[in-house]
Amino acid sequence: MINAFSQEIWAHRFKTLQSTGMRGVTSTIWSRFWMQFAGLSYFGRIATWLATLFAPPYYERRRLARYNSKGYIAPSATIHHANLQLGAHIFIGDRVLIFQVKNSGSVELGDEVRVHNDTCIQTGDGGSLKIGSNTHIQPRCQFSAYKAPIQIGRGVQIAPNCAFYPYDHGVAPGELISKQPLQTKGGIIIDDDAWLGFGVIVLDGVRIGKGAVVGAGAVVTHDVPDGAIAAGVPARVINMRSNLA
Repeated sequence: MINAFSQEIWAHRFKTLQSTGMRGVTSTIWSRFWMQFAGLSYFGRIATWLATLFAPPYYERRRLARYNSKGYIAPSATIHHANLQLGAHIFIGDRVLIFQVKNSGSVELGDEVRVHNDTCIQTGDGGSLKIGSNTHIQPRCQFSAYKAPIQIGRGVQIAPNCAFYPYDHGVAPGELISKQPLQTKGGIIIDDDAWLGFGVIVLDGVRIGKGAVVGAGAVVTHDVPDGAIAAGVPARVINMRSNLA
């Protein structure tokens, strides 16, 4: 009796696995087919939408970027930029906004860059953004490139809710702040292999060095050396990675 019951359970599990496996194979074939037509054109966006119909959401859709050298741009992403340059196999997630104001420079995303959900990228007067290959930007980050460029290196890891502002408002007395001109101390540079924790804010004129680590919630107002670990408001160097070996 126990033997028969056990066999029945395993038979049911096998059928379930077989059914799920077939659905997975079918889903992959479907996605691969439509992703070969994906792109920024009207038809390309429709093809991407069709490719997602049976694909799991969020991180699972990163694999779709591998199916086409043009990468994956979520159907819900908003692209309004005349000077957007995309590398191979890039990933742009749901509700990402890439927006251009007049007199702004380019937005360049290197090969296999990942920009996750709800990130906002905007370029304005004198600003531009360049992100190196294999850099990963987690959800809800803000890049406001006005007055000066933002340059992100290769292999940089940026946690959710980070913000980058290479400019500031004038705050002279006797005039509304909203009416005062933007000003800058210079652009922002994040060098290769840096890691920024949750909610880091980087302000104008700052360079974060190669392999540096910035702790969650830090406000970076001054340069962070290569290989340094910085934290706090304002951010200060608290250790060097070389000391942890």
